[in-house]
Amino acid sequence: MPMDPIPDIASLSLAEIAKLVEEAKLPPVEKWNPTHCGDSEMRIARDGTWYHQGSPIGRPAMVRLFSTILRREPDGSHVLVTPVEKLDIVVDDAPFVAVEMKAEGTGRESKLAFRLNTGDLVTAGPEHALRFVEDAAEGDGGPRPYLEVRGGMEALVSRAVYYELAERAIAGGDTPPGIWSDGAFFALEPAA
Repeated sequence: MPMDPIPDIASLSLAEIAKLVEEAKLPPVEKWNPTHCGDSEMRIARDGTWYHQGSPIGRPAMVRLFSTILRREPDGSHVLVTPVEKLDIVVDDAPFVAVEMKAEGTGRESKLAFRLNTGDLVTAGPEHALRFVEDAAEGDGGPRPYLEVRGGMEALVSRAVYYELAERAIAGGDTPPGIWSDGAFFALEPAA
């Protein structure tokens, strides 16, 4: 099954992005409950690189395909699931990375759409929250932003996109500083 090309969100309006999101059809992984078959020998690194048996998966189409059958289990672990098998996969941080952002509007009228490293599109809002946590892993003490994607899975927002968010937050003048998208406000400061 060929994958659609990765969208260039810079050339799309947010209305066009919303239409693409609505048309996207993912497998119903939440309905599949096959027997656990073992370990996939796959890992998703913090930077979004997918590995199989220690080697990076070099075909973006394969990564995109695997990402459509990824599911987060109630215990927080991740699996690759089909109607007939379920395999463990190690996720170092978040299974996705938000690598590009498109913004329209200002203040409460803002809408922010993100393209993930897998080509998925997500609009931040009440159903796809942004959250910020202290970044102890990097040691710089700065916030680490995450975007809710689906099924309890999140995307780590890339550093470049985080800087765009910070610029919008500073320009917005809200106290505390934060980001508006699709009628929801997300404070830039990590929750205590």
